[in-house]
Amino acid sequence: MTHATTPDILNRLKRAQGHFAKIVQMVEEGRDALTIAQQLQAVVKAVDKAKIALVLHHIEHHLEEATGPLPIETRARLSEMAEIIKYL
Repeated sequence: MTHATTPDILNRLKRAQGHFAKIVQMVEEGRDALTIAQQLQAVVKAVDKAKIALVLHHIEHHLEEATGPLPIETRARLSEMAEIIKYL
């Protein structure tokens, strides 16, 4: 398994995929635009979170690949970075 196919990332994307399928069904059923827009925003947010998780995992993976196992202090700093990245 590569770092791009971690279970967390795959689960996030599969949930977004299922949610998106429901939105397509809502459009086909003629549901109101406000409800559809709200649900689309939820999918966009879910995909953004999956993207952030992927990028953070990628950074951590390649840091360890280049430097060896990361010390606890470095992992703590990466966790801090992950927290602030949520606000992008």
